[in-house]
Amino acid sequence: MPELPEVEAVARTLRPMIRGRRIRCVHVFHPVLIRPQSIAEFTAVLQGARILWVYRVGKYLFLSLDRGLIELHFRFDGQLLWFKNPRELAARANAKVDGVPLDVAIELSQGVLGIVDPRHLGRVRAWRSGKECRSLRLLGVDALAPAFTAKAVHSKLSKCKRPLKDFLLDQTKFAGIGNIYSCEALWHARLDPRRRADSLQEAEARNLHKAIVSVLRRALECCLEPSPDFRDPHWWFQGLQRILRVYQREGLPCRRCGEQVQRIKQGGRSTYCCLHCQK
Repeated sequence: MPELPEVEAVARTLRPMIRGRRIRCVHVFHPVLIRPQSIAEFTAVLQGARILWVYRVGKYLFLSLDRGLIELHFRFDGQLLWFKNPRELAARANAKVDGVPLDVAIELSQGVLGIVDPRHLGRVRAWRSGKECRSLRLLGVDALAPAFTAKAVHSKLSKCKRPLKDFLLDQTKFAGIGNIYSCEALWHARLDPRRRADSLQEAEARNLHKAIVSVLRRALECCLEPSPDFRDPHWWFQGLQRILRVYQREGLPCRRCGEQVQRIKQGGRSTYCCLHCQK
């Protein structure tokens, strides 16, 4: 699932490609991706609007328009594709031979931006203003924003009785940290993911904050080297495996103490950790 680093890499790569371009036409091939909006509601916001900026908050990607906002959440498999013109889109979109499965296409004054989600779990929404966007209202402080400080982390931790892993996954507290990087940050901070959030001392909270920022920044570097290639329907992020210390390493030696990495269940999701050196 794309988390903060992956979505930030998408935002940085996409921004120079579409900034300042006007939306000429919108194609909705699978309406499930834009629900609960209707095709008419969705296209009414986008048609004729100009894209002013591309930015990210948490795991969400936003396209700021001169008269509205596009919200994208990729969930598990969502990704973007780029077509050089409408002719290429018509030839390749959902074609039976050498086709590209496509859910939504936004035809611009130059080029076409396609949105693909094989399982149709992602969402694309059109808002007439940022104030209407419910996701923006609910998201906590972004984990790479200046307001994400050690003091803020300790303050939130001290008011939460849930396990640390659950705390980190709660997007209303701090936005952008998902299953992969929460496991990694807790390993770097030497913290047991099962510990109650409010049990952390101030020094431990500082270490956790430092670990989160370090893990996210390192992952972002990997996601940008190389940058996403939206022209390749098979593109995905390369090199992340080389920086992972516990995620999906069940049964392998801990890279710090040599004991076996374990996989435990928390909230219906897998947590990877070393219970020997994470206390």
